[in-house]
Amino acid sequence: MKKLYTLVAFVLLASMLLTACGAPAAPAAPVAPAAPKYKVGQVTDLGGVDDKSFNASAWKGVQDAITQLGVDGKYLESKEQADYQKNLQQYLSESMDLIITVGFLMGVDTASTAKANPNTKFAIVDYAYPDCWPGAVEGKDCGSATDIANVRGLMFQTDQASFLAGYLAAGMTKTGTVGAFGGIKIPTVTIFMKGMEAGVKYYNAQKGTDVKMLGWDTAKDDGLFTGNFDSTDDGRKFAESLMQEGADIIMPVAGPVGLGSAAVCKETGNCSIIGVDADWYLTAPEYKEVILTSVMKLIDVAVFDTIKAAMDGTYVGGTKTYTIADGGVDLAPYHDFDSKVSAELKAEIEAAKAALIDGSLTVDGVLAK
Repeated sequence: MKKLYTLVAFVLLASMLLTACGAPAAPAAPVAPAAPKYKVGQVTDLGGVDDKSFNASAWKGVQDAITQLGVDGKYLESKEQADYQKNLQQYLSESMDLIITVGFLMGVDTASTAKANPNTKFAIVDYAYPDCWPGAVEGKDCGSATDIANVRGLMFQTDQASFLAGYLAAGMTKTGTVGAFGGIKIPTVTIFMKGMEAGVKYYNAQKGTDVKMLGWDTAKDDGLFTGNFDSTDDGRKFAESLMQEGADIIMPVAGPVGLGSAAVCKETGNCSIIGVDADWYLTAPEYKEVILTSVMKLIDVAVFDTIKAAMDGTYVGGTKTYTIADGGVDLAPYHDFDSKVSAELKAEIEAAKAALIDGSLTVDGVLAK
């Protein structure tokens, strides 16, 4: 009997110990690793990401994608042209899914890098392929003689919106003279100046006036250029020079350089400014009292659309051009000048816009007359 009590006590003690310790836990179900974020990198042109122009607008598109699409986005700034290739290689080493480059000057480096890395998607703002001409050396003088399947060129028909700006300037000038200048003589700069010239010419034809346009002549393919996109001192000098020739409305197509022109207009009160790329009233509010309007190209929308397409599988290479018809380019509100622009002039600008949309009016057609 004593042995039985001892056995029972042992069983009870073992049971208590097992209860206290608990049964072995079942192995936890494996947790699936989080899907890696889609990686987007922007390489700026020389103006930098805070240029209040095309680099900043492109970066806004990336920022919108970060917020709305959950991408992992970043930028690298180019201080000189030698930085383009270095920055592109940096992104390749980071296995970026989409690399966005900005500006005409990056055309060759973007094409060469994209061709060497066909599994990486690219987009380039204000440029398109093929870009070679007879006698040009591919990879040196130009980027590619053909379309590139993994590069989307984002282009903007800014001459259409500039046409409206030119018409507005011709209708608003008090001196009978308006002007423009560019940063560097490249197609994405001169297209603005060409459009403004056509708008002034159209106004003169409609009204029987003789408003003069300084700074660009399409027939001669000649105009005023600072040679850079970053010297506000040059912006001041060029604006002062145009004012000395009588211009009281100036369109600087030169990124941050134009802010120097806006400063002169604000200080002297002798001119007003037409901004480019973004609505300068919003991006450069310190000069809002001299911003008549701006020729806007919605680079942020184009960049966001490209990122979304790359993520959802609808991305294709080639050229995508945004026009006044689809809202990709437009004239900004008149803001503080709204009460100074007559109802008649506003109506004429709207009529011209409608004609540009339906094709009954074209920039080239006006310039050819």
